[in-house]
Amino acid sequence: MKDVNILIENGANVKKALELFGDMETYDQTLEVFLNEVPQKLQKIKSCKEIGDMTNYAILVHSLKSDARYFGFEELGEIAYKHELESKANNLYYVTEHYDELTNEANRVLNVVKKYFGVGNITDMDVHKTVVSHDKAILVVDDSNLIRNFILKIFKDDFEVIVANDGQEALNVINDALKGDKIKAILLDLNMPNVNGFEVLDYMKSHDMFNKYPISIITGVDDKESIEKAYKYPIVDILLKPFNERDVKKILEKTINKNTFK
Repeated sequence: MKDVNILIENGANVKKALELFGDMETYDQTLEVFLNEVPQKLQKIKSCKEIGDMTNYAILVHSLKSDARYFGFEELGEIAYKHELESKANNLYYVTEHYDELTNEANRVLNVVKKYFGVGNITDMDVHKTVVSHDKAILVVDDSNLIRNFILKIFKDDFEVIVANDGQEALNVINDALKGDKIKAILLDLNMPNVNGFEVLDYMKSHDMFNKYPISIITGVDDKESIEKAYKYPIVDILLKPFNERDVKKILEKTINKNTFK
């Protein structure tokens, strides 16, 4: 049995994290995803810093911030949040000067998680595209593997959960006749690389798709301007991260039964 004190003694607020994950089994399963995903995310962050791409740097550190907070790694979440704010302000000087602080804390957290699991216990849990076949599906569009897998675990027995890493993948799914006709609801993040959530909403608006695909927003973007902008589209609702299983079930029910809730 894993010793949760390894996490707690190294600064992880596990009690708060369980408000999201519900139990240690779900926490552990999703933490494995985090451990597999973060090194690649750090490499992408480094690449963006080196070429001065502050737009995608901000998106990536935003994702790292959210992931860290989900698991109770509050120090890493706070450092990543500062990088997010400064990169959005195009402050390359701050990003460069404090880059080692970010990567050192991220690697410290990774080493703590590795110690918690023990060597050789980590598996690749990245879930792409689809899992179980059903006659009805939901589309989850989010660049966070943690969120995709968390929602998958909740609904896999009732729906085919189709996942997309970004807006372009989502549009590919929507325009695939076999998959698109099965979709009963879409849960869409806003802040993603490549094609973001607003671009997906623009596409759906221009192609008159909102009646066919009821859509709600799941996002960590909580500034007033973005929220007001999102509500200008005929979406059903907005769920801000972090959220728990009850929140996700409630917004999906509301999205699928949008006419009932009007």
